[in-house]
Amino acid sequence: MIVQICVGSSCHLKGSEQIVTLLQKALEENDLDNEVTLAGSFCSGKCNRIGVTVQVDDDVFTGVTPETFRTFFERNILDRMKEEA
Repeated sequence: MIVQICVGSSCHLKGSEQIVTLLQKALEENDLDNEVTLAGSFCSGKCNRIGVTVQVDDDVFTGVTPETFRTFFERNILDRMKEEA
């Protein structure tokens, strides 16, 4: 699985660095750090007024915030990893 976090200027200002940190920690806590490749990407053209844009494989999600991160992670990373297992 490849997870790309937008680090373009808009997402950077909306906390992409914090989302990267949360992702790294969540992957480590769930022993997925060797199963998921984290990458940064420049603007994906999906800017939203709130939150950061994150792409999981071919699916793009907008508006990821520290408050919505846990739900995003469980639905879009943990659940997918379980389906692939």
